[in-house]
Amino acid sequence: MNAMPVPATPAGSPAATSSVTDDGSAARALSPTARPMPGRLGVLAAQVKAEFLQLVRAPEYVIGVVGVPVILYSMFGLPTAGERLPGGTDVALMLLASFGAYGIVSQAIFTFGVDAARERGQGWLRRVRATPMPMWAYFGAKVVSALAFTVLIWLGQVLVGVFAAHLVIPWPTLLRLLGALMVGTVAFCTFGFAIAYWFTPKAAAAVGNLIFLPLSFCSGFFQPLSQLPELFRTIAPYLPTYHYGFLTWGQVAPESDITAFTGGSAGALGIHVAWVAGACAVFTVLTVIGYRRDLDRSRS
Repeated sequence: MNAMPVPATPAGSPAATSSVTDDGSAARALSPTARPMPGRLGVLAAQVKAEFLQLVRAPEYVIGVVGVPVILYSMFGLPTAGERLPGGTDVALMLLASFGAYGIVSQAIFTFGVDAARERGQGWLRRVRATPMPMWAYFGAKVVSALAFTVLIWLGQVLVGVFAAHLVIPWPTLLRLLGALMVGTVAFCTFGFAIAYWFTPKAAAAVGNLIFLPLSFCSGFFQPLSQLPELFRTIAPYLPTYHYGFLTWGQVAPESDITAFTGGSAGALGIHVAWVAGACAVFTVLTVIGYRRDLDRSRS
């Protein structure tokens, strides 16, 4: 098939060269200055960088996400340093895990869930859908950014525990705790996204508070489960954060010390993993349904 040249663009123009075939279709060649579209990892990396830079440029944000869990641990965890459970675990180490879990759930619901709701209300997501960037990269970048802040929360609390509470924590224990915190980050980010798409942007923060505070108290993040009212103790085993708490404590203490610390039976680790995974699956489905509903409304 012979090709007829298209009229040339002005000298110095970076436009791509092209030709027209006999049937009228265009055969295009990339300009020497054109860049190939990045692969999936490249798209995700670029969005992660943009998301992270946006967050760290707001110092109050970093202080709120990282500083609050560290401050709470300093206030409630340090005074217990040296107190030992029957199996030898330091109570300050148990509280390090407790407030680590608290910080993870808090940032997932408020920071990323409410943030997604705010961007949705501002019409930002409609602009994103109009670009070549896939929506999975938008959500994925928020999760990866949350994981980065999870590492900062973990590091801040560990430094306080080691240097202020004089905790001696083996590296394997620290890494297991970090792994549990990262698992919770992924699971509860989907919770935050579900809130963002099932409630109006103005209501998302209020709903987050309404849900988060009871979850935290009923799950034993602030006080032993044995000290809760009977009604809360009855409800607690049906909450995903309850099982996430046991999953986190299980990385730093034996079952006997978890029972002594919480006042409740630790149970099998696999049960807690299944609950957290199941909650993540449910939240993901709710997010997808809410997102599609929002997409249909924007098209109508």
